[in-house]
Amino acid sequence: MATLTTGLPGLGRDDRFFLMLAIAMALTVVAGFSLQLAMGRSSFASPVHVHLHALLFFGWVTLYVAQNVLVTRGTLALHRRLGWIGAAWAAAMVGVGIYTTANMVRNGTAPFFFEPAYFLVMNSLSVLCFAGLTAAAIILRRRTDWHRRLHVCGMAMLTGPAFGRLLPMPLLIPHAGSAVFAALMLWPAIGIAADLRRRGRVHPAWWWGIGAMFATQAAMTLIAHNPLGLAIYDAVTAGTPGARVAPLDFPPPPAGPLITGR
Repeated sequence: MATLTTGLPGLGRDDRFFLMLAIAMALTVVAGFSLQLAMGRSSFASPVHVHLHALLFFGWVTLYVAQNVLVTRGTLALHRRLGWIGAAWAAAMVGVGIYTTANMVRNGTAPFFFEPAYFLVMNSLSVLCFAGLTAAAIILRRRTDWHRRLHVCGMAMLTGPAFGRLLPMPLLIPHAGSAVFAALMLWPAIGIAADLRRRGRVHPAWWWGIGAMFATQAAMTLIAHNPLGLAIYDAVTAGTPGARVAPLDFPPPPAGPLITGR
């Protein structure tokens, strides 16, 4: 995901920095989901599409780290071949991610610290933002400086569910979504700080990536809380248990184990 281009100043340091950032994001994802499993809040007794969702999203995290490792080792031919596999992989993630979210609201099992309509829009727009930033990074793959920074922003959007499992979400109602967004903005903030320290200026790719992320976050609230969002919710949940759940009310906490998420 971070193609090497010769002639860029400080490229070796950039390689190491982006690898370390990729590993930190991967460890955050592993920590979030491992914590829920250890606390009995997640279960392997889930439908097939949930396991497919986990395989695709964890697979992407693994691929993202591996691609950065290949760049640091100069294994660019394999890096480029895996990049095209990653493009198809990301497209599959969009479909499965939205389908899994839709099934949760259909079953009336959206996390209780999110309004169901907001959860539906939030997860769907998050994966679409990831896809858009990833597509932009692929289009700009020959411009390494843009390519790798846009990939970081896209990957940051995928750490939302992990932060949703690490933060005390029930205590953050009704601002749980904003808290998760603030947490995932840590990654581009680290990138900006590194640019300022090493280059004395912020690369414009960060501003474009962050702009897309903020626009997505704003759209979540605007869509979920207007007639369009309610119409989407009604269409998705028609004829299912979710249709009996008030779309803009926080559901009561479940009595049994919790499955949290973003």
